[in-house]
Amino acid sequence: MKTKEKTLEELRVNPQQGLSDEEAAKRLAEHGPNRLAGKKQKSLLQRIFAQINDVLVYVLIGAALISGIVGEIADALIIFLVVVLNAVVGVVQESKAEHALEALKQMSTPRAVVRRGGELKEIPSEDVVPGDLIILDAGRYIPCDLRLTESANLQIEESALTGESVPVDKQADFAPETANPADLPLGDQKNMAFMSTLVTYGRGEGVAVATGMDSQIGKIATLLEQADEDTTPLQKNLAQVGKYLGIAAIGICVIMFGIGLLQGRELLEMFMTAISLAVAAIPEGMIAIVSIVLAIGVQRMIKQNVIIRKLPAVEALGSVNIICSDKTGTLTQNKMTVTEFYADGQSAKLDQLSTATDSHRILLEALVLCNDATYTAGSKTGDPTEIALLVAGDQVNLDKKSLDEEHRRVNELPFDSDRKLMSTLNMYNGEFRIHTKGAIDNLLTISTGIHRNGNVEPMTDADRKAIMDAAQSMSDKALRVLGAAYRPVPDRHIPVDEMEQELIFVGLVGMIDPPRTEVADSIAVCKKAGVKTVMITGDHKDTAYAIASELGIASSKDEVMSGVELDQISEQELSSRIDNLRVFARVSPEHKVKIVSALRQRGNIVSMTGDGVNDAPSLKQADIGVAMGITGTDVAKGAADMVLTDDNFSSIVKAVEEGRNIYRNIKKSILFLLSCNLGEIVALFLAILFGWATPLRPIHILWVNLVTDTLPALSLGMDPKDPAVMKEKPRSAKESLFHGKIGYIMLYGAIIGIATLAAFIIGMKMYTDHTGFFPLMPEGYSEDALRHAQTLAFGVLSFSQLVHSFNLRSDTESIFKLGFGSNMKLVYSFLFGVVLQVCIISIAPIARIFNVHALGITDWLIVAGLSLLPMIVAEILKVFKRSRLN
Repeated sequence: MKTKEKTLEELRVNPQQGLSDEEAAKRLAEHGPNRLAGKKQKSLLQRIFAQINDVLVYVLIGAALISGIVGEIADALIIFLVVVLNAVVGVVQESKAEHALEALKQMSTPRAVVRRGGELKEIPSEDVVPGDLIILDAGRYIPCDLRLTESANLQIEESALTGESVPVDKQADFAPETANPADLPLGDQKNMAFMSTLVTYGRGEGVAVATGMDSQIGKIATLLEQADEDTTPLQKNLAQVGKYLGIAAIGICVIMFGIGLLQGRELLEMFMTAISLAVAAIPEGMIAIVSIVLAIGVQRMIKQNVIIRKLPAVEALGSVNIICSDKTGTLTQNKMTVTEFYADGQSAKLDQLSTATDSHRILLEALVLCNDATYTAGSKTGDPTEIALLVAGDQVNLDKKSLDEEHRRVNELPFDSDRKLMSTLNMYNGEFRIHTKGAIDNLLTISTGIHRNGNVEPMTDADRKAIMDAAQSMSDKALRVLGAAYRPVPDRHIPVDEMEQELIFVGLVGMIDPPRTEVADSIAVCKKAGVKTVMITGDHKDTAYAIASELGIASSKDEVMSGVELDQISEQELSSRIDNLRVFARVSPEHKVKIVSALRQRGNIVSMTGDGVNDAPSLKQADIGVAMGITGTDVAKGAADMVLTDDNFSSIVKAVEEGRNIYRNIKKSILFLLSCNLGEIVALFLAILFGWATPLRPIHILWVNLVTDTLPALSLGMDPKDPAVMKEKPRSAKESLFHGKIGYIMLYGAIIGIATLAAFIIGMKMYTDHTGFFPLMPEGYSEDALRHAQTLAFGVLSFSQLVHSFNLRSDTESIFKLGFGSNMKLVYSFLFGVVLQVCIISIAPIARIFNVHALGITDWLIVAGLSLLPMIVAEILKVFKRSRLN
C-alpha cells in the first residue's frame, strides 16, 4: 500500500492541476472506458440446445429416427413431441438470462466530479481514467477505485462490497501497522475508496488507481465469469440413467439380433423386434415428467416466498447439507439497533430505559439532540449509528423533530475522526446545555463529573473503572459502544474549543446489527435435518462470533477463522480443517469462493446465501446460490439459483423441505417407470428367446410408455409431503437414484413381464385349437389368434402398471392405510388410463390403429386378475417389512 505521494508520482499526475484533457483522452484510449465488460448472453437456440444436450435425449432422438426409417411414423412423431416438450418446459422456466454482469455495469456511477487542468468538471463516470483526481462528498457514489489524497471526517458505506454493516472511517494519511499492507482486507484499507460504494459523511479527494475490470468490483465480475457451471445431483443421476439405458438399448438390440440370426428369422423381422426392445428399454416420458414435476415444485415454492431461477435447483436444495450464509442482512436485520444501556451504575436491556428516570431521560436527550440523522416511521436519512440512536429515543416517545424545536441547536462541534466525538449546544428553558457523544475512552478524559440517581457527583477512579468495565462487557458481546455526557452553561457564547471540557458523564449505549428473530429456530431445524450452517461475513471476528453464538451456529472461538488466517494456510490445510469451522470473518469475495470450493471438495452439497455484490461469485460457485429479494443487489440475484422474496433465512428451511419431498417424489416416478419398462423387456426378451411370436407391437409399447405410464408417474411426482422428511439426514451427493432399489425394480419388472407373457400365452391357447399345458406356445396359430393374444398382453401390461403405481407411494405402509383419497391425482390418472385402454380395445376405428382385438367378459376377467398381481405381492412384502421394523 503506497503513500499518496508515491501514488501520484507513479500515475504522473499533478495534485493541484490534475490531468490535462489531452492526457485523459490518451489514457482513455489506453485503458478503455471505466465500465465492466459484459458476458455475451446465450441465444434462444443455445438455450434450447442446452436443454437437449443430454444422453437420454440423444437416445430418444436416435430411437425416433430409426422408427421413422422403418416406417413407424406415428412412433417417431410421438418421441419427437416428448423431446420438444421437455425443451420448452426447461427454456420457459430458465428464460431469464444471466444478468449478473449487466447489473454490475448498472451499479457504476453515472457522473463523477474530477479535477482536470486545474478546474473541477463533472463528467460521465465511463470517462474516468487512472490518474484522475476525484472529488468526494456525502451522498455521492465512488466512480472507481481511489487512493485517498485528502479526507475530512470521511465515512463510506461499503456493505455491498465487504459485508460490513457500519460505514468505514476513511483517512488519507492512514498508515497500516503491518509488514505487508497489501494483505489487508478491503474493509481495513482506510486510505482507499472502492468503486460503487457510497459516501455517507464528510468529504474527500482521491486519485483513480483502478478503473473498469481492474477495480475490486471488476475482479468480482471476473470471478463470476470464471465460476464453474456445475450440475446438480439429480442432473448427474439422470445423465447416469440415460447412459445406462442407452447402453442397455444397444446391448439388447445386438443380443436379439444375434438370437434371431441363430433362429433363422427374417432380417426385417429381427430388425423390428430389436427396435421394439429398444423402445421398451427407454422410458420416453421420463425426462418430460422430471421437468414438469420440477416446474410444479417451482410454482409451489413461490407461495413459500422462494423464486427458483433454474429448475434443477429445486431438487438440489433438498440434498444440501451445508448452508453458508452471509451475516449482514441475511442472518441479521441489516440495521444498527441499540440493545443495551448503562446508567446510574447499572447495565440493562433497552426495554428497561424510561424517560421517567432522570439519568435515562438525559442520556436519551443527549443522544437524540447531538445527532445529524433524521428518522420518521416512513423515512430515515443519515449515518446508521445515529439512526439507531433516534429509533431508541422514538421507542420512549422522544421524537427528534419535536426535541429539536423545543431545544434548538445554537452551536456545534462536528464529529472528527481524531477526537471521535461530536458536541452540540442546545437551548434549555432559557439556559443552555452542551451534549457530547462518542468513543468512551475520549469521553472519560474530558469528564469530571457523573450523573447518578438524580445527582451530579465528582467522578472518581472507581467510577471510571466501573464505566470501562461496563463498556468492555458490551464490547465482549460485539456491541458498538457510545458514551454520552452533558454540561449546563449559562451563555450561548462559549467558545467552540471549550465545549468539550469538564463534562458530566451520564451513560453508555451498546448497539449491534441484531439477528433476525426467527433465524435461531430455523438453524435449530436445520441441525435436526443434518444441515450445518456456516457464517461467512466481512465483519470483524468478535462481531461475527457474537452473532453466531447467539444463533447457535458456533459454540467456541476455535470455530472462527479470519480472512488473514485464510491467506496464511494452503488449500489442503483448509480442506482438512474446514469441517470444524463454523464462522469466517473479515473475508473478501475471493475468500468466499475459496471456502465454498473447499467445502464442496469434501463432498458436501453447499448452499450459499447473500445479498451484496461481494457475495455474487460465491453464490455462483455454490451448488445452490440463494439471494435476498428485498435487500439483495441485482448482481447477487443474477448470480443466484434462487431468490428469497421475503429475505427470510427461514424460507430456506421450507425450501429444503420442499426440495427433499420433490426429490423423493421424482425418485418414485423414475422407479415406477423403470420397473414398468423392465416388465416390457422381460416379456419381449423371453418370447424372442423361446422363439415365440412378439407379444407386443412397437406402438403398444410406445403407447404404454407415453400415456398409460406417464400420467401415474406425474401424479406420483405430486404425492403429498412427508412430514418426517426433515428428521432425516441429507442424502449423500454420490447416492444413486437406484440406491437400495435395484432389487425392487427387478422384482416388479419380473412380475409385470411374467404377467404380460402369461396373458399372451393364455390368449394363444384360448384362440388356437390347442389342448394341454405343454408346449406353452401352440403351433399353427392364426393371425387373428395372435392379435387376440397380443391384445390380452397389451391389456395386462397397461393395467398392471396402473395398479403398480399405487405400490410406489410407500415402501412400508399399505395403500389401504394411506388411503386412495390422499392422492386423488393418482386415482384420476388410474381411472383415466383404464378408460383410455378400454376405449382403444373396444372402439373399432381406434382398435384398427393399434391393431388390437375386441375382448369378451372372460378376457377382461383374465386381464383384471393378472393385473392385480403387482399389488398383491407388494402388500404381502409390506407386511413383512413392517414386522421387521417393529
